[in-house]
Amino acid sequence: MARDSFDNLLIETRDSGVDIVTLNRAAKRNALDVATVDELVDYFGTAHRRGVRAVVLAGSGDHFCAGLDLVEHWKADRSPDEFMHVCLRWHEAFNKMEYGGVPVIAALQGAVVGGGLELASAAQIRVMDQTTYFALPEGQRGIFTGGGATIRVSDLIGKSRMIDMVLTGRVYQGQEAVDLGLAQYLVEGSSFDRALELAEKTAANLPLTNFAICSAVSHLNNMSALDAAYAESVVAGMVNTQPAARERLEAFANKSDARIRPNG
Repeated sequence: MARDSFDNLLIETRDSGVDIVTLNRAAKRNALDVATVDELVDYFGTAHRRGVRAVVLAGSGDHFCAGLDLVEHWKADRSPDEFMHVCLRWHEAFNKMEYGGVPVIAALQGAVVGGGLELASAAQIRVMDQTTYFALPEGQRGIFTGGGATIRVSDLIGKSRMIDMVLTGRVYQGQEAVDLGLAQYLVEGSSFDRALELAEKTAANLPLTNFAICSAVSHLNNMSALDAAYAESVVAGMVNTQPAARERLEAFANKSDARIRPNG
């Protein structure tokens, strides 16, 4: 059951089926407290069945997300068991993003740090602007990553680079961050504008096709090559024969649709 309202997320729904989801804790650099993570679980857990076709995920103010709300964590003085369950809730939220079947395009600016990078890495597409910087400062804080950096960030940039970021607090920016795979797009102007453009474009795809792209690929990458080949064939059998695709395939066959051309 989707909640009717959110306290820490601003939700804007567009006629195209694109939702704009904005972390709304600018005074905390959009740090993730327990309440915000709960809202992310609720939102992304129901997005597909509510007919959302794509999501732009952004942060209010000057920063995308500075990670775990360290003040809340310090004040809570949690037991190991309590914090383990906090981490499991983070994984639940981010898994619903990665495997939920709805394209999530993250509009990055300012800090994408610690848990903020873990959040961004669960999006299918990441767009950064010139102010964006990435870091995993857990080593300097005396803590360890708990929201998937060892899984998703190391998958994006490699285990050794991820370990280096945590050990040394290394910061990545600009084209170097794109080259490493922390983002796919670097823009001179607004990352939000480019993210929205990409979201509108992906929202025009057939929902079943997007669902396969945004869930099956991740599942297939978790399988052995032999199992993945079988599962990919099953998914392709369903997606490539869907009735809604026939009109698009006919347009291709009749040469009435736009052909793919190189940029420029």
